[in-house]
Amino acid sequence: MLKLTPILLAVAYGLLVFRFSSWRLAKELDDKSAELADPELRRLTERMADALDLKRIKVHLYEVEPVNGLAAPDGRIFITRGFYARYRAGEVSAEELASVIAHELGHVALGHSRRRMIDFSGQNAMRVALGMVLSRLLPGIGVYIANGLASLLAAKLSRSDEFEADAYASALLVKSGIGTGPQKSLFRKLDSLTGSGKAPVPAWFMSHPTVTDRIAAIESNEARWGIGRV
Repeated sequence: MLKLTPILLAVAYGLLVFRFSSWRLAKELDDKSAELADPELRRLTERMADALDLKRIKVHLYEVEPVNGLAAPDGRIFITRGFYARYRAGEVSAEELASVIAHELGHVALGHSRRRMIDFSGQNAMRVALGMVLSRLLPGIGVYIANGLASLLAAKLSRSDEFEADAYASALLVKSGIGTGPQKSLFRKLDSLTGSGKAPVPAWFMSHPTVTDRIAAIESNEARWGIGRV
């Protein structure tokens, strides 16, 4: 039992940290956001709501500059001010921004926020357990190897979530008559919109799949669903 105590404490710590982070994020979102009122986006979200048999899809504008979309643990969907500004400047179409909303809806519908809480706790426990074992075998560097392996697992799980949310978004966009064209065209713009891609990062450490892999996965789904490429 004593040998398991550090691992159990790591699980408890992981749950505590995740819950605190979720609370802090929810508070910031409450303080820095309001419902997004854009007629063109409202028209597209109404189409997606009809496809999902929902009364409406509420989207919030998060007043921060980075280009991003967000599904909060409480199920709310956010678009950042930076992303919305790119849309208003004509760099992103309404349909492309709708594909981001569809992607974030996928995270909510597939329970990724809840699963991440479990994953985070498990990864923390694995980090402690591996650290204990490897520190005995490789004193001085064992704990760093354990942390690296835990980071690899976290990145893999995150990439899996992104592919699942992409597939959900594709299906929703097709069902609502928007199609996957805007989803793929937005991915092709992501590097220039976010400023990423300047420093190469090994794919196995990336929390998001590469743009090429994401588009390939969408087109693979289209082929399985009998939908022509757009």
